[in-house]
Amino acid sequence: MNPTKRLFSAGLASAALLAALLGAAGTVHAQNALDNVMKSKTLKVAIPTDYPPYGFVGTDMAPQGLDIDMARLIAARLGVKVELVPVNSANRIPYLQTKKADLVISTLGKNAEREKVIDFTAAYAPFFQGVFAKKTLGVKDFKDLAGKTVAVTRGAMEDQELNKVAPAGVDYRRFEDNNATVAAYVAGQTQAIAMSGAVAAEMIRKNPQINTEFKLLLKDSPCFVGVAKGEDALKAKVNEIIAAAKKDGTLDAMSKKWLGKAAGDLPV
Repeated sequence: MNPTKRLFSAGLASAALLAALLGAAGTVHAQNALDNVMKSKTLKVAIPTDYPPYGFVGTDMAPQGLDIDMARLIAARLGVKVELVPVNSANRIPYLQTKKADLVISTLGKNAEREKVIDFTAAYAPFFQGVFAKKTLGVKDFKDLAGKTVAVTRGAMEDQELNKVAPAGVDYRRFEDNNATVAAYVAGQTQAIAMSGAVAAEMIRKNPQINTEFKLLLKDSPCFVGVAKGEDALKAKVNEIIAAAKKDGTLDAMSKKWLGKAAGDLPV
């Protein structure tokens, strides 16, 4: 082999070795979330602050709700403090991917698209999405939504699910967060709203004048904890905590506190 070819071959070998080392380092790095949490004694959890009763800001300006209680439960059973990181529907998964959060506990439903980019633990709370409208509005089937205005939070599960079943001609009014979505519907800017059953119940309780009722089921979608891809150790630990909380009645107690009913059977 002439000197030029020898140098070229050596360069390729070095490049391949470097790539392998970087790949190995990436694999190790991808599995260090639990270690980092235990070393720092802090668990960063992405939570909602605009989605009562799962997550909202109380009169003392502190986050509260079912998701916040769940974040605190996991941190307590890990023996670390919790750092609550407010997110919305659009940025909660990017926060996990960019390590701004160790976990996402934010009414997160599981679907095939999301499973491509993050992992999920067992479910920890019940949740369903539906379409709600005034009792006087004739909506008995999804086809009845044609030509009607529907408020929905951009990027939320309701937005995705409604797109799958709604007919052509639905006039979507998309808003950046749940507060804006609810405010638009309550103000009469739309004829219907797609949202979770729990949030709808809170909206109806606070605004009896809107004379609103459940119309259509979009999806029965329990809440899962989101974990970054490759963080199997952290996922396994959270699953242990969820299983223990289910067995000792903690999950049922939290669900009764915030949703008025027990968590019941949840997928693992």
